[in-house]
Amino acid sequence: MLDIHIIRDNPEIVENALKKRHYPEDSFRVLEEIIELDVKWRNVKKEEEELRAERNKLNIGISNKKKTGESADKEIKESAKISKRIKEISVETEQLETKRNGLLLQLPAIPHDSVPVGEDESKNKEIRKWGETKKNADDVLSHYQVGEISGLIDFERGVKLAEHRFAIMKGPVAKLERALINFMLSVQTTHGYTEIAPPYLVNTKTMTGTGQLPKFGNDLYKCRDDDLWMVPTAEVPLINMYAGEIIDEVRLPIKVAAFTPCFRREAGAYGKDIRGLIRQHQFDKVELVKFTHPERSYDELESLTKDAERILQLLELPYRVVELCTGDIGFAAAKTYDLEIWIPSQNRYREVSSCSNCVDFQARRANIKFRSKGKLEYVHTLNGSGLAVGRTLIAILENYQEDKKTVKIPKVLRDFMGAEEFIFA
Repeated sequence: MLDIHIIRDNPEIVENALKKRHYPEDSFRVLEEIIELDVKWRNVKKEEEELRAERNKLNIGISNKKKTGESADKEIKESAKISKRIKEISVETEQLETKRNGLLLQLPAIPHDSVPVGEDESKNKEIRKWGETKKNADDVLSHYQVGEISGLIDFERGVKLAEHRFAIMKGPVAKLERALINFMLSVQTTHGYTEIAPPYLVNTKTMTGTGQLPKFGNDLYKCRDDDLWMVPTAEVPLINMYAGEIIDEVRLPIKVAAFTPCFRREAGAYGKDIRGLIRQHQFDKVELVKFTHPERSYDELESLTKDAERILQLLELPYRVVELCTGDIGFAAAKTYDLEIWIPSQNRYREVSSCSNCVDFQARRANIKFRSKGKLEYVHTLNGSGLAVGRTLIAILENYQEDKKTVKIPKVLRDFMGAEEFIFA
């Protein structure tokens, strides 16, 4: 959530951010309504403060008159009248504040000045590449062809059990997925992250704290009879672990990591990546989260990104790092790097991790602060996939494929797998 003082004092900063993000006209009307509601709220609040001061003055006079035996009936009557008005104003200010803050939840984070300005992913900036892309579409079968030939990825039974965009993995492919999860967590805990096993269901307040609600409600799965939502990413429970809390400054940065399945309806994504595991309604991911001091959050973003990259380097999978432009950056993020892994069958890089600095945007929504020299400040929150397991699995099935019939196991996973390869055809 944005700081209301920015909107009061420098609304042009928010207007400019919305323009850079290429947000629709509705967003500018929301901003205007927030400003109008805030002016009303401050005017009513000022009246309340003036009335409280007047009532206090009357009460002092009443007390003095009672001490001298004088009648204070007039003052008592006036004080009661003021108290009634203060009560009415309190209801009014609460209503205005609730409506204003509800609209504030609809505005995105302000991109950092260093973020490239652009309308869509075509304006993203490549930062660096790692590894050599040795295979292309002519050299390999796609991961879904591997699944169909071997039966190790069963899309038909996934549809039978659930619906389209669900799959069953079997045998060495299922074991490879489990090996990747264990490997990713093991590496990140050596980087100082504390492993967390969070709930896979969270309440509305928790979803709101990280920015999934109210904006992305249509992309989420909700339980019918309970105030519970299935997590779209472990970022949601990890960030909200500290909701409403004050963290000791000496504890910063706090680094946590978790594996969860992730559930996304992706209501606006139909027609994209229909075949295979690229875009599923249920997928596995290891998530990295940091709570940092505001002065160090951008340095921490660089190190978090490198922590995610380390997984790909150890797996010896070619990838590139891309800085997202203003039109492609996420709702809660001020700056984001995507890690994109090479997918030979598509002759292109595909996102396998997004590493973002959300500055104080989520901390304001979830009310997460730290105490510095006796003063309370909002922490900065960062998150990044470390990594999306399914897409990493796809990259292994294709980049490590030999003669369109065998998949070699990356060296770092062979102890987990108990094998050096498996044959699928």
